[in-house]
Amino acid sequence: MYVDPLLLRHVQESSGLDAAQAQRLVQDVLAFHEESVEEWVRRRHAELKTYGAKNEAIFARLREELRQTVVAPPELSERQLRRIVYG
Repeated sequence: MYVDPLLLRHVQESSGLDAAQAQRLVQDVLAFHEESVEEWVRRRHAELKTYGAKNEAIFARLREELRQTVVAPPELSERQLRRIVYG
């Protein structure tokens, strides 16, 4: 798993952790948020359904929660990346 060196340095400096501890911490947090959007939506839908929520309320809640949830980005092709950059 790639970890941005600037993020590692920031975590080290702001927390007082040594390099190895900062690396483990960042990798653990990133692993926690490794779920794709599709996986996250399916999991949350099943969780909310378990508590008796109805789809209309579930989908509204999922939209709101996704605005604040970190999930793994989708895999983008080189063509998709180029379109983002160049339009």
